[in-house]
Amino acid sequence: MRIAIRIVAFALVAAIAPSALAQSQITCHWGKPSAPVRMDIFSDYQCPACRAFYMETMKLMFKDYADTGKVCVVYRHFPLSRIHPHAEHAAEIAEAAGEHGKFWEMHDLLFENQEALEDDQLIVYAETLDIDPAWAREALAERRFEPRVRADFASGVRSGVNGTPTFFINGVRYDGGADTLLDALMEATIDAPLKSGG
Repeated sequence: MRIAIRIVAFALVAAIAPSALAQSQITCHWGKPSAPVRMDIFSDYQCPACRAFYMETMKLMFKDYADTGKVCVVYRHFPLSRIHPHAEHAAEIAEAAGEHGKFWEMHDLLFENQEALEDDQLIVYAETLDIDPAWAREALAERRFEPRVRADFASGVRSGVNGTPTFFINGVRYDGGADTLLDALMEATIDAPLKSGG
């Protein structure tokens, strides 16, 4: 399935489309940071296309590339809050779970329960992962993890991201569909040792 949905967040963002990836602090990655290939995914937990990518491609990508040390996958938050009202708090609860070493477990729960992302449900998911629900509720109320989410969003804006999911392979935007992403990663893992002289 080709994921070609690009939802415009702001008109200004759509007008700027550089190919280089603006950096922000990495808090959520799968695979070795020293892997020869890095793939950044700008994603939104309430986005149907992002869920489709998670369901159809992401786990296979982890198994074949991240778990084998070939690719480091970095998750970047890009909540399109104007059209997805629960996306930002979902991103914040994922970061909160990350404080307990459970970012990816929460990531999976959020996509698998995309139709139920109200705050009360987010607290239930936290409790499911043995995270103190009172702490999680307080973290959301105080917007404790909003700066991390906002930093990722700002990085996406600077990089010309205008919808989700958007992928960057080794800092260069990949504009193909999810159906050809694994092929692009394979090519990148072959090219990386050649470019480094290995």
